[in-house]
Amino acid sequence: MASSRMIAPGTRPRRVPGARDQQPGTTCTLLVEDGARVRRTVLPGGLRVVTENIPGVRSASFGIWVGVGSRDETPAQAGAAHYLEHLLFKGTARRSALDISASIDTVGGEMNAFTGKEYTCFYARVLDQDLPLAIDVISDLVTSALLRAADVNSERDVILEEIAMRDDDPGDLVHEEFADAMFGPTPLGRPILGTVETIESITPRAIRAFYSRQYRPENMVVAVAGNVDHTAVVRQVRKAFGAAGFLEGEGIPSIPRTGEFRTRGAGDVRVLPKTTEQANVVIGVPGLARDDDRRFALGVLNAALGGGMSSRLFQEIREKRGLAYSVFSFASQYADTGMFGVYAGCLPKKIDDVLAITRDELAKVAAKGLTDEELARGKGQMRGGMVLGLEDTGSRMSRIGKAELLSGDLWSTAHVLSSIEAVTIDHVRTIAASLLDITPTLAVIGPFDPDRDFSSAVA
Repeated sequence: MASSRMIAPGTRPRRVPGARDQQPGTTCTLLVEDGARVRRTVLPGGLRVVTENIPGVRSASFGIWVGVGSRDETPAQAGAAHYLEHLLFKGTARRSALDISASIDTVGGEMNAFTGKEYTCFYARVLDQDLPLAIDVISDLVTSALLRAADVNSERDVILEEIAMRDDDPGDLVHEEFADAMFGPTPLGRPILGTVETIESITPRAIRAFYSRQYRPENMVVAVAGNVDHTAVVRQVRKAFGAAGFLEGEGIPSIPRTGEFRTRGAGDVRVLPKTTEQANVVIGVPGLARDDDRRFALGVLNAALGGGMSSRLFQEIREKRGLAYSVFSFASQYADTGMFGVYAGCLPKKIDDVLAITRDELAKVAAKGLTDEELARGKGQMRGGMVLGLEDTGSRMSRIGKAELLSGDLWSTAHVLSSIEAVTIDHVRTIAASLLDITPTLAVIGPFDPDRDFSSAVA
């Protein structure tokens, strides 16, 4: 068990073993900060249980993080991870679909799930007294879903409706088109929802095989945050997972995802003609991997360039010229690559001006970086966004769950804040010059002729 020695606030205990080096059945303290303690227990089979006890709250958030997403699918399986997320709520040997939803509704809790490119999460947020119920329900559906053929077939239409809804929202669809243009016919380039063709053709047998391969205890992290007792949580998780036979065997925790992904050639242009009142555009470049040391400088750059109402792009495109209602920059990071881009929604007749100004501002920041004022604002946005984002148990649960699953390393808030503060003008200028000094990729959706030439926007 973990030592009871005092640890300075905002620090990690020395010589904390990685999950793969921790003996099954043992517990260690990962972090103590502002009265909250983060602890990890590794159970047989490689299942990790990570908790953060937060004094003074009356809620608890429980999540099961699975290291599988759309990136783990073959072309024929595209959409399988998201499809499976839906199916796990359709019933177990102990509960019907109604029983699953009603059990959490009855205690006033919230329950949901989401699928990303590299992970899937099932979670519930409840009063602290109802945490044992949340653990039992979510663990039951993740470990013991029936995955009946009838449910696969009935949910197929639901997934197809979700795809249709996405296709009807050009603001969402343009990001899918941008990822496809940048990453090409690879798992990162394919949509998380899959395609109409793959969803219509996938079989119950294929879904069950995907589940059996991916939903293994060594590939899962149970994360809990709030008014919780670590020992009690471990006992309840052990009971729930053990009943389903998930704690057997010699499995050890999976290593964080790695790879050497290479993006397609720069300068690809994707135009999707669509009868809309507004043009939607994303222009961007390959970004940074999740563990790249330069990510804090990129975060400051992103905040200052297009992260708020005082950002360059918002001021130049919306405030000064009224060319667009919505304009912002974004940075997405994966295990071995990323994206950095700008989105804008504008009247079709203004798209050339919006693109010209965007390219001009990207060129300026690549050549000269930020001003001192912009640097300060960018840091302030990052600091505030991070700290304010940790004000509820759900965000705390997500922080410790993703940290354990994706990197195996949990940084203190103080460490992250000091890393943000350490970013300098030169750091930002260097990362801007490195990322933005290439021909960007462009995706456009709007009422344009299929032959409309946008090549000048990326030249």
